[in-house]
Amino acid sequence: MTRPSRFAVVLSVSNRAASGMYEDTTGPRIVAALEAHGMSSVTSRVVPDGKPLYDALVAALADHPDLVVTTGGTGLTPTDQTPEMTRRVLDKEIPGIAEALRTYGVSNGVPTAVLSRGLAGVAGPTLVVNLPGSAGGVEDGLAVLLPILDHTLDQIRGGDHSRSDEAGAN
Repeated sequence: MTRPSRFAVVLSVSNRAASGMYEDTTGPRIVAALEAHGMSSVTSRVVPDGKPLYDALVAALADHPDLVVTTGGTGLTPTDQTPEMTRRVLDKEIPGIAEALRTYGVSNGVPTAVLSRGLAGVAGPTLVVNLPGSAGGVEDGLAVLLPILDHTLDQIRGGDHSRSDEAGAN
């Protein structure tokens, strides 16, 4: 069975990277992983947290991508507003994904993973997932997200669950 053509947007959320103080390193990791996973098109950009992120999310969702992944802005600092901006665009949350992301980090020896306030949910036909802004947090997040990604995207677009009696018919 051929995998459908899929489009993703990666938004790196960092006030310092957006101002040119340093180079974004987590966004390119996500782009590479999504391309290796088979996404046919992945675009990315760096944006400051807060209203600029909200505006970037709205703009990205207007193109109806299959997936939007953010990285950064999920912590506890006063400028971390990624979950709040994300919640504003979601039609429904998928708490199990966000919980799995935190649990995976903790199980890999990162107790501070529980401090991530990242969300996951659906906005129209698009899966939106917040990943932490650290390289390790992104790697852990991708380890959780990639194995469920195709099934999740199929479900959001109206796909049905495979049934055991139909498994051989595909």
